[in-house]
Amino acid sequence: MSASFRKNSRSIHLWLSLVIFIPVIIVIASGLLLQVKKEFDWIQPPTQKVQKGQNSAPTLPFEGVLDAVKQVPQVNLNTWDDIDRLDVRPGKGIIKVRGKNHWEVQLDAQSGDVLQVAYRRTDTIEAIHDGSWFFEGAKLWLFLPAALLLFVLWVTGLVMLYTTLKSKYRKKKYRQPLNNS
Repeated sequence: MSASFRKNSRSIHLWLSLVIFIPVIIVIASGLLLQVKKEFDWIQPPTQKVQKGQNSAPTLPFEGVLDAVKQVPQVNLNTWDDIDRLDVRPGKGIIKVRGKNHWEVQLDAQSGDVLQVAYRRTDTIEAIHDGSWFFEGAKLWLFLPAALLLFVLWVTGLVMLYTTLKSKYRKKKYRQPLNNS
């Protein structure tokens, strides 16, 4: 490889790393938090279980789900419009009700008893991770290009590694004394 190719690769590598520094740091930091989300209750509330011996098949009707979460004033979930999703866990006997405001209420899937109420930060961290938390187009117009440029950084890094190792090998080869036996 020519010296100019090596020099250009180093220059591209340097400038691209400066351009994507902030988005990549955000993706790495939020990704680390998402990797350990089940280890820290602050990030994602642990899934509760009903007492053993009870049948865990869900029998609570939808009206019962809404009535149960209405009884928890701090979550402010009063209509179906306030609820983002239901996560039914038949094996554990619970229904997780996730509000659009990131509050989560875990209910007994049969009786409707409230098992846990907690704030869920996972969705916010995921939105930060993919860029959608910042502004409407950040995911597509900032974080996607940063990912593509990170790939280019990886390639230019490989080029630099290859050329460095090749150069060291050549220098080592020419430094060895010749055997004239």
